Amino acid sequence: MAKTKKEKARQAEGERPKLSKKAYEAELFRLQAELVKLQYWLVQSGHRVIVVFEGRDAAGKGGVIKRITERVSPRVFRVEALPAPTEREKGQLYGQRYISRFPSHGEIVLFDRSWYNRAGVERVMGFCSEEDSLRFLKTAPVFERMIVEGGIQLIKYWFEVGMEEQERRFADRMNDPRKTWKLSGMDVQSYRRWYDYSRARDEMLDATDSDVAPWHIVPADDKRRARLNCIGHLLSQVPYADIEREAVELGKRDRKNAYDDKASMKGRRYVPEAF
Repeated sequence: MAKTKKEKARQAEGERPKLSKKAYEAELFRLQAELVKLQYWLVQSGHRVIVVFEGRDAAGKGGVIKRITERVSPRVFRVEALPAPTEREKGQLYGQRYISRFPSHGEIVLFDRSWYNRAGVERVMGFCSEEDSLRFLKTAPVFERMIVEGGIQLIKYWFEVGMEEQERRFADRMNDPRKTWKLSGMDVQSYRRWYDYSRARDEMLDATDSDVAPWHIVPADDKRRARLNCIGHLLSQVPYADIEREAVELGKRDRKNAYDDKASMKGRRYVPEAF
């Protein structure tokens, strides 16, 4: 098949060719099957995992979380995307409301943004003082060491999206009626304060990237590759094994009490079949 002008331009600039939908879906299928194996292993082993997803607005965090969770049990893979703190939570120790959502035995918790709000949006938007933010950067490694030494595996991802790609995604959200809910006033502010967020990112990574709880950077301009790379890396970080399971057989239906169960549904309120 002949290459398009756009593909030739990408190749001339040293960019990788676009990943086809067919290749993407085939690899996603394989990875999601592995996530199911991980689920069985987590339940049997009692292993506990926290996965932190951070990055700029429209970096693709929600997309990868959706692909991780769409084929597994929400009782094992739990997503936490906390709203703004209540007045009571504002009076608590910072991080306290996150701790209450940590995993129990056999669970993996995916934080769609986390305690690192204090190093990012809260700092840039002035929702906390500079002193509060610097104190957080100093104590976060201690906090995370306590998590790991307490027996919980901690995995941290930063989704790195470029300026032009973020702008394209924001424009897409503005023009697609299915996505307008994704664009808020806070997103507009983050768009305007690009370099403020860049500096906050740099200081956060410098202060909290440790051997105990390292940051893993996910290049996120290509959504398909970012999702596959992140899921594959996540699977490589957890020492799971394929648990042997007993084969399931349907057997035969019990017709002892058979009756016309279609006739009994006549006259019910059915949804109109418009399609």
